[in-house]
Amino acid sequence: MLAKDFSEKIVPVLQKKLGKKNSLAVPRVKKVVVNMGIASFRDDKNAVEEAKKELAAITGQWPQVRRARRAVSGFHLRKNEPIGLRVTLRRRRMWDFLEKLFHLVLPRLRDFHGLPLQSFDKCGNYTLGISEQVVFPEIVPDQVHRIKGLEITIVTSTENSQEAQVLLESLGAIFERQKNG
Repeated sequence: MLAKDFSEKIVPVLQKKLGKKNSLAVPRVKKVVVNMGIASFRDDKNAVEEAKKELAAITGQWPQVRRARRAVSGFHLRKNEPIGLRVTLRRRRMWDFLEKLFHLVLPRLRDFHGLPLQSFDKCGNYTLGISEQVVFPEIVPDQVHRIKGLEITIVTSTENSQEAQVLLESLGAIFERQKNG
């Protein structure tokens, strides 16, 4: 289990690698936020319910419906219409999701050569997009009526993107190699 390995094996290695004197100063994953956009099929109640069930199966937690804050006529969007689903994972569900993401889902992606390093923000958080929900083992491709993408944000306790990269690599993430010249 990734949570146990992190506290017992990974923290001491990160402490040496990052030069931290205290084990509590080692960067950690605070939470994982999974978003799914549903604006393109928001009028179809069955499709929205299907998306909720799929996201719940993927994350192990029922999603929260995100609604439009204001009307935008150019997008044919009214205020309070559902436009997305969000799940915030913490503790055990977060660790289980990260383990599944790094060891099962990402290796199953076609033409996967590593996660792009440009996806770190200035605060040490990492965001990646997955274009199809069918790469998750909980989803049966034959039962999927619409292909939906996911946005996954891994929020870390560090403000430094290099430390966040070392943290995610120690958890099993594979990043693209730097291109020289």
